[in-house]
Amino acid sequence: MNKVLFLFLRRMRAPLLALTAAYAISVLGLVLIPGVDDQGEPWRMDFFHAFYFVTYMATTIGFGEIPHAFTEAQRMWTVVAVYLSVVAWLYAIGKILALIQDPAFRLAVSQHAFDRTIRKLQRPFHIVCGYGDTGALVVRSLLGRNGFAVVIDQNPDRINELVLEDYPLQIPGLCADASIANRLLDAGLLNPHCQGVVALTSDDAVNLRIAIAAKLLNPERPVICRAESHDTEKNMASFGTDQVINPFDIFGQRLALALHSPAHHLLHEWLGSIPGSPLPMPIDPPCGRWILCGFGRFGKAVHAGLIQEGVEVTLVETDPEGADCPPDCIKGRGTEADTLHEAGIESASGIVAGTGRDDYNLSIVMTARELNPELFMVGRQNRECDSLLFAAADLPLVMRHDRVIAEAILAHLTSPLLPRFLELSRNQTTDWANEQVSSITAVVGDRVPAIWNEQLDEGTAPALLAHLEQEPVTLGQLLRADHPVRQRHACIVLLLRREAGGEDILAPDDNTPLQPGDHLLFCGRFASALTISHTLRDPHALRYLLTGEDTPEGWICRALRAARRQPA
Repeated sequence: MNKVLFLFLRRMRAPLLALTAAYAISVLGLVLIPGVDDQGEPWRMDFFHAFYFVTYMATTIGFGEIPHAFTEAQRMWTVVAVYLSVVAWLYAIGKILALIQDPAFRLAVSQHAFDRTIRKLQRPFHIVCGYGDTGALVVRSLLGRNGFAVVIDQNPDRINELVLEDYPLQIPGLCADASIANRLLDAGLLNPHCQGVVALTSDDAVNLRIAIAAKLLNPERPVICRAESHDTEKNMASFGTDQVINPFDIFGQRLALALHSPAHHLLHEWLGSIPGSPLPMPIDPPCGRWILCGFGRFGKAVHAGLIQEGVEVTLVETDPEGADCPPDCIKGRGTEADTLHEAGIESASGIVAGTGRDDYNLSIVMTARELNPELFMVGRQNRECDSLLFAAADLPLVMRHDRVIAEAILAHLTSPLLPRFLELSRNQTTDWANEQVSSITAVVGDRVPAIWNEQLDEGTAPALLAHLEQEPVTLGQLLRADHPVRQRHACIVLLLRREAGGEDILAPDDNTPLQPGDHLLFCGRFASALTISHTLRDPHALRYLLTGEDTPEGWICRALRAARRQPA
């Protein structure tokens, strides 16, 4: 039985019995008490007329006495019936109002509406478990890339925030524990349109249970999890979790990349950021001695990245023994000038404020700026609500773990070739990276570009495959926006993967021939993605692009062409 109906009947059992008894007693009395008709003859009201009279009398509508004027006895009984039925209705209405405000009933109603929405869902979607700062960024970015999401969160306030968000589409949200297998099933894990599960709660243990449940219930669906400890990360990877995102390790690697090659770091930042947001500014961190305040999970990841680049690091930690710091670690928070003087702030080149509290991190960078204004400063932002404070601090580099996680997840969800491109690009020269940065700027201006994939197969490129059977097509021909003017689309191809042989071609040139099964990684404006996708599917659009011939394809035009071909 439907939960909503079950709760309603269980909570309203006593009021319904009271109403039934009031109506039954009132109707029975009217049937038994004799009346007088217009000729003065005795008559008795039948059950239908008695029920009809009690129905409008009990609701205080008051049509009058039917079918004949009542006797004194009937009127006296009517007075009793009025008070009896009104009291019963007041009792029932009070129970209904209490039921509507009952949290259990409201939860059942919301779950029923959620289940109905999931059953009717006919578009690809991802299940996002956890709607904090990171989850909100992932959902908004998925919608910006024509994706869709279903949200599960145990906090009812976050589900209310989801309802109040100004998203272009209504996102279904379920207030429940996502680590319970039944809740994942309720969210559509077995739905054929489900594209995968993203576990983004702040608890590694919960994310681990979500990953296990998702992989056991539907092993074919990819699972991406957030993990902030290496033990949990290894545990998730041991049973086939498709991608484990550790924001601290990712930031440590990016900081090391910025020290090694600012151009490569800028390329990673531009391609990994949220599409449509302002392009991150280039940074050039110095390679001298650095001070690292905080040696927790974040501090350890940053320390490993700095050591990897041969940078000397001075550690500052409030609990050196508990954090397993090296022997030369300085005890303190780093918010005090004495601690920073002891760490050699005057001769340092950079400082990382990496504690778990935003107020400490802001205090560290403000104190360090007064002692050494030339320092390169990196701050860790733990809460989204402190964005204005970190923006006012004007730091060259800020680590927001929610944004780092969201960017890494989006790269795997919407652009599977992007991680491979970034991996291959690290082996290229700085000049090559600068060329790619210039090419991206030329097509997108000052906004983060959209990243998308196209595979040349029967499902996504039937028109192009049919044309390739007749004559070759190059990449440069596909990137033309309009044949007569010979303008180009506002996009570039970062990577071409040949299905035959698994060859990866970085930044292929315009003369590269296209082959069936090729995977293309595009970077540029999203409008170009829609046009290119249409061209790959529509033979008429492809013909016009390649030849400039605009041949009408309607039924009437085809009939006229066929008639002209016939001999007179």
